[in-house]
Amino acid sequence: MAKKTVATLHEGSKDGRAYSKVIKMVKSPKTGAYIFDEQMVPNEAVKDFFK
Repeated sequence: MAKKTVATLHEGSKDGRAYSKVIKMVKSPKTGAYIFDEQMVPNEAVKDFFK
C-alpha cells in the first residue's frame, strides 16, 4: 500500500521539474557585504535571472 501512495505522489511532481533553484551573490549597497539572492525560477528564465 505504501508503494501505491508513493507512486501517486511521484506522478503529481512533474511540474516541479520545470523550475530550478538559482543563487546569485549580490553586494549590499548599505554595508558592502555580500548577500545571496535565492529564487525558484522557471527553466526558461534562468539566463534572464543572471543578467
